[in-house]
Amino acid sequence: MKELVRPGRLAAGARVAVVAPSGPVAEERLQAGLDVLRGWDLDPVVASHVLDRDDRLPHLAGADADRAADLQRAWCDPDVDAVLCARGGYGAQRVVDLLDWDAMRAAGPKVFVGFSDSTTLHEAFAVRLGLVTLYGPVAAGIDFIKNARAQEHLRATLFDPEAVRTLAAAGRAVAPGRARGVTLGGCLTLLATGYGTPHTRAGARGGLLMIEDVGERPYAVDRSLTQLLRTGWLDGVAGVALGSWDRCGPYDELRPVLVDRLGGLGVPVVEELGFGHCEGALTVPLGVRAELDAEAGTLTLDAPALR
Repeated sequence: MKELVRPGRLAAGARVAVVAPSGPVAEERLQAGLDVLRGWDLDPVVASHVLDRDDRLPHLAGADADRAADLQRAWCDPDVDAVLCARGGYGAQRVVDLLDWDAMRAAGPKVFVGFSDSTTLHEAFAVRLGLVTLYGPVAAGIDFIKNARAQEHLRATLFDPEAVRTLAAAGRAVAPGRARGVTLGGCLTLLATGYGTPHTRAGARGGLLMIEDVGERPYAVDRSLTQLLRTGWLDGVAGVALGSWDRCGPYDELRPVLVDRLGGLGVPVVEELGFGHCEGALTVPLGVRAELDAEAGTLTLDAPALR
């Protein structure tokens, strides 16, 4: 698996566009997130349809075409240096096929930040644009608004990426060892349901897979992992780092599933690396070469996430 192109880091005064490709956004949370970004001397601009609702499908932040247009317009705007998702939820799978990827490629590389449902977009940016992206807090997310660690880690990744080249786990090795590869991944359910589509990679061979999920019972996590095993998507993966599993049942019931499904891969697996749907979530660059040391509980990037 090849390294991807690293966008340039941000500087004071950079313009960042906030978009909502997935679920509906709470205005008060959005405003609080914008205040954080302004406190970093960024110039946040809110896309036209971020606060939209779809009365027919209330789980979506407005119409598919409008959400797609917001994302594409922001990405193709030469004055925008980064595009941040306002929240996750669901809906990115309905947007990804509506984007003009040729136009977005022509716009050149820039920073993309999001997590959870935006896993679909992270994969698409890798497949269609060959671009490193940041799996990190969303602008209107409660953890981003309230948690200093989540804010500081994202801020450092954007402005001073040399300072955050090592991520450390609170947990232990599920399977010991060290491995090198290029990071990829995101929300497990989105990776499993994206398999076979034009915007998801055919497999994780040679990669360091970063996975987490939210609100999925242990049997559902088992189902998604089994899907990836049966399709061969996990064949040749170099190592696996596990993030948070919020509301996925008691961890002592989930952990045996993770051990059972991943322990037989014969590669290092580390748990609780501190990314995903958790308090103080770390920002994980996707598409960069790194070393995973399961026993030390660390992921160390070969180079900063951004140039």
